[in-house]
This record gives sequence, C-alpha cells and structure tokens, in this order.
Amino acid sequence: MARTMEPVAKKIFKGVLVAELLGVFGAYFLFNKMNASQDFRQTMSKKFPFILEVYYKSIEKSGMYGVREQDQEKWLNSK
Repeated sequence: MARTMEPVAKKIFKGVLVAELLGVFGAYFLFNKMNASQDFRQTMSKKFPFILEVYYKSIEKSGMYGVREQDQEKWLNSK
C-alpha cells in the first residue's frame, strides 16, 4: 500500500514546491515594482493598502526611512 502512495506524494510535493516558488517570485516582482515606481505605490495605496503597509515596514526595517513621507507629500500636493 505504501508503494501506491509514493507517486501521489511526489506529485503533491512538486505542486507545493511550484506554488511556493511562484509565491516567492511574485513577491519579489511586486516589491521591485513598488520600489521603482511611486505611481505604482499610489495605485497600491488605493487598491491594496495593507500590501503597501508591508512594503513600507520592510524598507524601514532595512534602514531606508522617509519613503512613506515622500509619497504622502507628493500625493497630497497633486490633489
């Protein structure tokens, strides 16, 4: 009985591995896009503010301060 489960377990493992890799690459792509474009961050603030908050906190933990303030100042001045 254990031998019949091995192919199923391998397929499940491969599926989980692919899903994790897609998640990592997706997060990396999203972070780079937010890091490069203030306009994209503004779009994210309207549609997904909780993701933008995670971005701000992660760059502040890495020692980059003032991005949030620059964004808010530009967005207030453009209204």
